Amino acid sequence: MGRIAITPGAHRVLTLAAAAALAAALVIAPAATPFSTPPLIPAASAACPDAEVVFARGRQEPPGVGAVGDVLVNALRSKTPMSIGVYGVNYPADLDAATGARDIGAHVRSMAGSCPNTRIVIGGYSLGATAADLFARANSLPPDVSQHIAAVVLFGNGGKRLGPAPAYANRTIDQCADGDPICGRGLNWESHLQPSYIGSGLVDQAASFIAGKL
Repeated sequence: MGRIAITPGAHRVLTLAAAAALAAALVIAPAATPFSTPPLIPAASAACPDAEVVFARGRQEPPGVGAVGDVLVNALRSKTPMSIGVYGVNYPADLDAATGARDIGAHVRSMAGSCPNTRIVIGGYSLGATAADLFARANSLPPDVSQHIAAVVLFGNGGKRLGPAPAYANRTIDQCADGDPICGRGLNWESHLQPSYIGSGLVDQAASFIAGKL
């Protein structure tokens, strides 16, 4: 699988933003999806979902999609009759967002070949949002593959100040909670934690955005 090519400028800005954010000590809620790459799904299989949420958890969350990803998937399922699959991005969730970005790209390529009718949603929270943003900015997928991506959904993204990745600008929603110093200019570190995003309705709002893109 090819490696995502990330421009030095974008990588440096996003990595510094993520490191500054995460050095402030984030306390992350657990999730429960196994840390493994699922087998390829045959194109003719009924196991291919109508849509799939590919979500990168935040720093130090257990393998899976994390607390924000879980709530997003459940909210999306309540807003559409489509079948919704889930893939937790396979990366260590330490300080290495680029590994997550590469796994996102590899998984999208796999799904585009195995389940060509499945619409894909890319998302992430905190460090996971940085991974998803790096993937989107790299824009390394050929057009016939990137067209499978219906939406990009980010929460607490340290690269928000850069604006949306040009290739996915009309498919992106970048959520930043009031007071979050990572994606905004606030001073309230608790605003960056999962309960702030879940309780404020920002995750539910993002689910509505996704439903409108599927």
